[in-house]
Amino acid sequence: MTATGSTHEQPGIRQAGKPFPADPAGGGTAAAARPETVRAGQRDAFFDNAKYLAIVLVAVGHSWEPLRSDSRTVTALYMTVYAIHMPAFIILSGYFSRSFDAAPQRIRRLVTGVALPYVIFEVAYTLFTRWTDNAPDRPISLLEPLYLTWFLAALFIWRLTTPLWRTVRRPLPLALGLAMLATLSPAIGEDLDLQRVLQFLPYFVLGLCLRPEHFGLLRRREVRALALPVLVCACVFAYWAVPRVNYAWLFHRDSARELGAAPWTGPAMTVALFGCSVVLVTCFLTLVPNRRVWFTVLGSGTLYGYLLHGFVVQAVGHWRVWDHAWLHRPFGEIAVSVVAATVVTALCTPAVRRIFRFAVEPEVRWAFRATHPREAPTR
Repeated sequence: MTATGSTHEQPGIRQAGKPFPADPAGGGTAAAARPETVRAGQRDAFFDNAKYLAIVLVAVGHSWEPLRSDSRTVTALYMTVYAIHMPAFIILSGYFSRSFDAAPQRIRRLVTGVALPYVIFEVAYTLFTRWTDNAPDRPISLLEPLYLTWFLAALFIWRLTTPLWRTVRRPLPLALGLAMLATLSPAIGEDLDLQRVLQFLPYFVLGLCLRPEHFGLLRRREVRALALPVLVCACVFAYWAVPRVNYAWLFHRDSARELGAAPWTGPAMTVALFGCSVVLVTCFLTLVPNRRVWFTVLGSGTLYGYLLHGFVVQAVGHWRVWDHAWLHRPFGEIAVSVVAATVVTALCTPAVRRIFRFAVEPEVRWAFRATHPREAPTR
């Protein structure tokens, strides 16, 4: 959405050192995240700010889906946002998974912070969409992630494979090769959304390869000076590409054949989109505040915003809110964006986290045997 025996492994850590709900980037305190010193027990404001701003982009992007067919500008912004938000989350998830070694304590955290929430929200979304989609017979299937739950299934798989990526000599080229091959394999099917797991895999592996000094480069003056112009150029390019490129490539969930493209297009688009997304995520992170601001505290609750805002989106569609014509005009599009950002912000607040902690970070200590001191991981 890290290191065993340290706060990087835990999906979220309260500043006093007690467990706190998980978030998509999987980050806890980040004392070693950048060259600046962060005192023990404190969260790194930079990463919390980045996760909050990324989850706002996720919610705003989802709110634009019903509007993109009526506006080339909205579609261009939609394409740009989709090239940034999930790659950013996945890269950060990989960064905070660098020291995952499958020790018992880390497996327990992976189960309680990722696997169990996946099961809970897969069931919840299935029951909810029976109402919103008028599909009372929709079966509950844990093998076919529904709507937003694909990320939890993917994160579970990625983290389990972390020791492999930490062992091989050239992990990033290997991950890119697998992603390219996935675009040539329509037979992969929908089990655990493996097509998307494989196509997004290079971003996670890139995060595993990053070091604290790489984030320090984001503070360089020349990098910050280029960030905004590059993002503007990306939006202009996206505007040009709207009638020429199928933006479904950005979802990374279909093979080339399923998108009606020539086979060679899949590997080529995989490399091209990876390069573009890495550049845009770098620009995004460069513009993230490095200090504590009013939304820093919300960064530890981004998984709440991610998982819960989907119910709001589904309900709004069921109530046919998008049928109002004024929402498809510039003022309405701006209003929709503001409302989406406000709703996801509210869902990341401590009050909401306390209410839904039972689902997002279930407490199931009774299911695990006590860790023997000799099995406890060393720091």
